[in-house]
Amino acid sequence: MKPNLPILALAVGAFGIGVTEFAPMGMLPVIASDLDVSIPVAGLLISAYAFGVMLGAPLMTLTTGRVPRRSLLIGLMAIFTLGNLLAAVSTSYGMLLAARLITSLNHGAFFGVGAIVAAGLAPKNEQAGAVAAMFMGLTIANVVGVPLATWAGDQIGWRVSFWGIAGLGVLAMVVLRLTLPKVEVKSGGSALAELKVLGRGQVLAALALTVIGASAMFTVFTYITPILQTETHASIGFVTAMLVTYGVGLTVGNWLGGKFADKSVDQTLIVTLGSLAALLVAFAFAMPFAAVSAVLIFLWGVASFALVPPLQMRVMAAASDAPNLASSLNIGAFNLGNAIGAALGGGVIGAGLGFPAVALAGAGASAAGLVILLIMIRRSSTRPPLQSHA
Repeated sequence: MKPNLPILALAVGAFGIGVTEFAPMGMLPVIASDLDVSIPVAGLLISAYAFGVMLGAPLMTLTTGRVPRRSLLIGLMAIFTLGNLLAAVSTSYGMLLAARLITSLNHGAFFGVGAIVAAGLAPKNEQAGAVAAMFMGLTIANVVGVPLATWAGDQIGWRVSFWGIAGLGVLAMVVLRLTLPKVEVKSGGSALAELKVLGRGQVLAALALTVIGASAMFTVFTYITPILQTETHASIGFVTAMLVTYGVGLTVGNWLGGKFADKSVDQTLIVTLGSLAALLVAFAFAMPFAAVSAVLIFLWGVASFALVPPLQMRVMAAASDAPNLASSLNIGAFNLGNAIGAALGGGVIGAGLGFPAVALAGAGASAAGLVILLIMIRRSSTRPPLQSHA
């Protein structure tokens, strides 16, 4: 699809949210040292954000069902900006922790409502591509924004990074106000209607599939640095290059996922889940070889985020008459999958099975998702298909 200014404005907001979510991971040592806390305690800043995403998604969506979509999205970015400003002026760990919680409250609702708005701005056969274009801001954040924020945090101070991220929030509010048309709230979008939709088996199954797909990704990605250092005997420079390579793969995968999901949501999911499982199996055996690992890491990134647009479209289609809560909860489901994947990988390592087994565990999660998807498709074969055709 051809980019348009309103969707680019949504992508700017997604870029800012992506930077604020992931940048603290690279600044943990600097933050811990400055605030005189341990690395594990500083790591709770990441956990607090994930918790806030899961809390904020239903809270913000259910309490703002009648708010015009443009006003809501601008308001959500105002919360984002306020939280990052509070982080920038934090003088204690407790204050920074509170700032992270405030910042996270906008995350699920912005992506959930934003995805619905983006789809509504595109023709029927380009809606998945529109959602992917919005999510492109998130993937580009991992390639450009996060490394830049991490560098600034290390060289100038972590508070400077949060000042810069707050500036992104202001920019997002401005461009949303200037470019996003007024989007009327659909009738029937009451809190009760939104909650009733969650009782549908198709919606719950689609959310569960997102959890499993995300867990397959994060089972391995959470531990990519120690994997490369231990198994590949890589330098810090090589690890950094691989993180950027993975980020580029995410960006390419997001674009491909949107492109092919506009032709068939289910077929795109089948191919990506199967590919992700195969790539992670290959990575388990290729870890000692740097060149092969580099190629697999890029392809793994492609497969990982090619899942995102079709997963989002599947949830939105299953809850089409009242999609806001389900769409927002799907973002929370992705974060839940993040936590489950990290725990699964950590459990494999803790059991002494080695890093190759971590990749095999991720492959197993992806394969499980593929089996569940095939069962879902078979059971819904008598219902109207979720996919759209170009």
